[in-house]
Amino acid sequence: MEEKITQMLRHQNNEAIALIYETYSPALFGVIFRIVHSQELAEQVVQDTFVKVWKNATQFDHKKGRLFTWLLKIARNTAIDATRAANFKIYSKFENEKILAARPSEIKINPDQIGLRNLVESLDEKYRVVVQKTYFEGYTQPEIEKELGIPTGTVKTRLRFAINELRKKF
Repeated sequence: MEEKITQMLRHQNNEAIALIYETYSPALFGVIFRIVHSQELAEQVVQDTFVKVWKNATQFDHKKGRLFTWLLKIARNTAIDATRAANFKIYSKFENEKILAARPSEIKINPDQIGLRNLVESLDEKYRVVVQKTYFEGYTQPEIEKELGIPTGTVKTRLRFAINELRKKF
């Protein structure tokens, strides 16, 4: 069956993609779903995978490996790209950490509503103080430096570490 599909694919026969889909899509979907963790995104990635397979059909060389291995590689790479793109969209909605740290008074979030204050309370003391002063009390980094008697670089480092910890928990 694989040899027949390979020949059809090499000759850009439209039936090849239908046979590939029928034969391999369940297995590819399973692999893709384990990477993207979303049924909707996995379905989209399966479609994208088959588009790439069709566009690159002439590049498949049966001497280098099996058709399923080639399909799996395309599916895996497409799923990873989709995951990266989805993460980029999520994180691009938020301002850069530097901007947030430089202008904390412009943040209009009620920390109690989203449970942020409780998460901040779970941080180690040295990180919690920096976050509280920056985001809840509106201090600038130089003001925190003066009040706590630590260098600005340390303030920035602790703030960055705290933000990364909060991201993991949030």
